[in-house]
Amino acid sequence: MTYIALILSVLIGIVIVFGLKPGNKTIQLLLSFSGAYLLSITILHLFPEVYAFNKSNVGLFILIGLLLQLILDFFSKGAEHGHMHAQESTTFPWALFISLSIHAFMEGIPLAHNLHHEYLLWAIVVHKIPISIILATFFVKSNFSKTTAVAFLVIFSLMSPLGSFSGEKIQFLTTYKTEITAIIIGIFLHISTIILFETSKDHKFNLYKFIAILIGMLVAYLA
Repeated sequence: MTYIALILSVLIGIVIVFGLKPGNKTIQLLLSFSGAYLLSITILHLFPEVYAFNKSNVGLFILIGLLLQLILDFFSKGAEHGHMHAQESTTFPWALFISLSIHAFMEGIPLAHNLHHEYLLWAIVVHKIPISIILATFFVKSNFSKTTAVAFLVIFSLMSPLGSFSGEKIQFLTTYKTEITAIIIGIFLHISTIILFETSKDHKFNLYKFIAILIGMLVAYLA
């Protein structure tokens, strides 16, 4: 079920782009909802879990996660939180693809041993749909064939399941599961807060974005 849900989240994004061709405003609202849901799940469920083990270094690993996502942002150009500007190109964006794949792999690892597995799973699924839409849109607007775009998007869809599988089978990842979850918390905090709190154009209040955020938080609370 976990693997299927993670793969479907990316495939749904592909179908939306190639079938519905959503506008930028729709994507931004999806991002706002996913950011609010991700942040709420992190605060309501992941924080209490990692601190329940009474390990003194949890905060340090959360900071490491924040810094790691900053590094990944340098290569992905902020695609994880909606910042992507497609340009005509015949060169495959390896830095973008690899950084997003590392991000997807890492967020799948805690699923193997997380106490709140369902909450974390749906947080990742909700987060991956708009990210997949953004990545697929990038491929569509660039000079790449649909076959190439779909092939790499399918590979991308396997990264989180691979991370979850590795979290089950690799002893190192199991031994340091609390520290790894703390790193993922840092990554989630970075992504979700940028999505939610970056300044709107001309500092204007965006009612639709605010409603999307409220819905995301409410759904996470009621989950």
